[in-house]
Amino acid sequence: MRTKNSEYFIQIEEFVKEYYEKNGISPSMREISQKVGISCATVQRYLSTMRDEGKIKYSGHRSITSSQSVRDFGEILKVPVLGRVSCGLPKYAEENIEEYINLPTSIFGNGNFYILYASGDSMIEAGINDGDMVLIRVQNTAEVGDIVVALIDDEVTLKRYYPDPVHKRIRLHPENRSMKDIIVSDCIVQGVAVKLIKDLS
Repeated sequence: MRTKNSEYFIQIEEFVKEYYEKNGISPSMREISQKVGISCATVQRYLSTMRDEGKIKYSGHRSITSSQSVRDFGEILKVPVLGRVSCGLPKYAEENIEEYINLPTSIFGNGNFYILYASGDSMIEAGINDGDMVLIRVQNTAEVGDIVVALIDDEVTLKRYYPDPVHKRIRLHPENRSMKDIIVSDCIVQGVAVKLIKDLS
């Protein structure tokens, strides 16, 4: 790089940090170019220099992270919120993405996740109340006793999973003593609940 403009270094680092904190992903080369007002090729040269000086983490692709941001916040997952899931009788799930939430991997781990809002009171004895946000790991298998998002025909429900291969059925158990198990011949596991995000009363 023939001439290094110190102001560009500052603008790039600040934009990368702010974008990452807001969106949970790195900005593209084009987005940095448009923000700072220099060409993509020039942006790439500045990023390479900043990486060599330890100001950013940069792989050469769309993985640009301010070193300060990583120290302060750690790696971030951008997780979609998909609507509500029944904690009572099965009901249709709203599958449109309502928003994204940034979650630190230091607390929630890595993986493919989505978030659903709990609806109803069938899982209250597992600590899942109406309106709680449930973090779901995307997978189509489950262990005995896992809390799963189960698809039955065109409806979903959040229940404990107890397969019964001897009788060729599955028992979906509510964590509410006043409610009965749901017995089905088959269901599709759409994910396993791993954490709750909720307000303390």
